[in-house]
Amino acid sequence: MNLSFIGGISPGSFILILFSIVAFAFFVFWIITLVDIVRSNFKDPNMKLIWILIVLFANFLGVIIYWIIAPNQKNNNFNQFNHFK
Repeated sequence: MNLSFIGGISPGSFILILFSIVAFAFFVFWIITLVDIVRSNFKDPNMKLIWILIVLFANFLGVIIYWIIAPNQKNNNFNQFNHFK
């Protein structure tokens, strides 16, 4: 089978390229999740460490669980950087 619409690459190469793009996208999303954990202000101070460990050791599943559960565990103090009051 020849994939002529992509310049004649073999199916094996196409799958490898597709897998590489998906893996890179996941890596970027994983980094964004870790940055969000570090920058967030949780209600319980220990939750930051717990979430970092979950995301590091559970990888894909940990990232999905974080974005589902963690927003309810954060402080919603939007004026924390407003010192001009």
